[in-house]
Amino acid sequence: MTKMKVALYLIRRLKELGVKHVFGVPGDFNLEMLDLVEDEEGIKWIGGCNELNAGYAADGYARVNKMGALITTFGVGELSAINAIAGSYAEMVPVVHIVGTPSTKSQAEGAMLHHTLGNGNFRIYMKMYEGITVAQTSLNPKNAKSEIDRVLRECYIKARPVYISLPTDVYGEEIEVDLSDDLNLSYPENPREVEDAAINQIVKEIQKAKCTIVLADVGTTRYSTTKELLDFVEKTGFPIFTSPMGKGVISENHPLFGGTYIGNVSELHIRQEVEGADLILSIGALKSDFNTGGFTYRVSTKKTIEFRNDHVKIFFAVYENVSMRQILPKLTSRLVQHQHGSKRIRTPYLSQPPIEEINSQQITHSWLWKEISSKFFKPNDIIIAETGTSMFGLMDVRFPEGATFISQILYGSIGYSIGATLGAALAAKNNEIKRRVILFVGDGSLQVTVQEISTIIRNNLDPIIFILNNDGYTIERMIHGLERKYNDIQPWQYCKTLEYFGATSAKGKKAKFTKI
Repeated sequence: MTKMKVALYLIRRLKELGVKHVFGVPGDFNLEMLDLVEDEEGIKWIGGCNELNAGYAADGYARVNKMGALITTFGVGELSAINAIAGSYAEMVPVVHIVGTPSTKSQAEGAMLHHTLGNGNFRIYMKMYEGITVAQTSLNPKNAKSEIDRVLRECYIKARPVYISLPTDVYGEEIEVDLSDDLNLSYPENPREVEDAAINQIVKEIQKAKCTIVLADVGTTRYSTTKELLDFVEKTGFPIFTSPMGKGVISENHPLFGGTYIGNVSELHIRQEVEGADLILSIGALKSDFNTGGFTYRVSTKKTIEFRNDHVKIFFAVYENVSMRQILPKLTSRLVQHQHGSKRIRTPYLSQPPIEEINSQQITHSWLWKEISSKFFKPNDIIIAETGTSMFGLMDVRFPEGATFISQILYGSIGYSIGATLGAALAAKNNEIKRRVILFVGDGSLQVTVQEISTIIRNNLDPIIFILNNDGYTIERMIHGLERKYNDIQPWQYCKTLEYFGATSAKGKKAKFTKI
């Protein structure tokens, strides 16, 4: 046993989880905590322009690094970040939000401090976070060790944000810890009898089916099930398709990959493959509107077996507490390779029409995305798209080997991608493989969070940013108000963005596009 400051114990646990960068904004209730972060080896403070952007950065970091962390001050800081944390919750992203709060004495006395609502209630902000985090805690010297371990485990296992309140008079308090005591990150075991019953029934259904396909979604990535998925597909030979949020869960050059299924928005041959199957193994599904082509999935419950993080559903029967991460390897070992499942389907992109010719003045969207796919993307790229024309344009693009795709397709908070690019670029530095970070963002989204480009420059990061200048909110125009002024924005000289934020060597270039 040894003595360690509460804040340093928290930092130690974050480092164990692979967190090497912590995002946030300084405030008077977290400054002493930031001293400890800044002085600690193996972890670096990344100050953002505001807490919302810092939250987006922590989210982008976590999508590449498996865990992210954010530090804000009490009240004004944490509420500025609440939208980012809500997005992380919706999209199953593990972010640890640490909030520097007033001293326990001030809270007990109900003091009328700044950043409060003036009513003596110091718990109201944490109460606001209860609906968008899977665990919350307020630390004191007696509970610090057990609560830090509990909350961080919840964040890791459930792949969603957590909230930690750290009062100013608790940061430096010393607690006894065992340095050999590792954080328990083991997943709960599936109930044996329930799991066995599910496996037996699934095997029967697969044996009866003439055409079985796999439809993989974002849950496989969020709950660390990609290896199990790949092994299952390769050993059974079942063709695999992904949703928009599931892009990148399997190599899009894999001979079994059939394409991205988006309901009615899908290419015809993809729809025919998926909707024509008589058994669909849906793995890690998240059936939001954008992710299902506006709820146009033509996938009947009567022929769908769903694998989730906390249950398996075979048609209409639910097997509770059976995790896909544990059942997939066992199911794989039970299955033999079926002739109908082992067929190699054609790579759909080979059937696309050739890239169209363009004149010297204009570039169309249909040309842009195919050209980028065939000539620009490289293996292991991290590809980030704002939810808008960029995200929709990339849906049918062929990603290279090892690519990671980041887009807030469910929550869709405008401006998310700029902060996420900062976080992803820093997380990429943790990787032994050199990875490019490429962002596609519209002008409307850029203007919401453009300040974080200055943080990217300050940290010597080198993402590639494509700004699609649509002269306003194009997605909103397509929904409603095509000619309305509320969808207009002030045009900026975007090629001067890097210069304005102080970059000395980076460059901006301009190309003309046709309007959508």
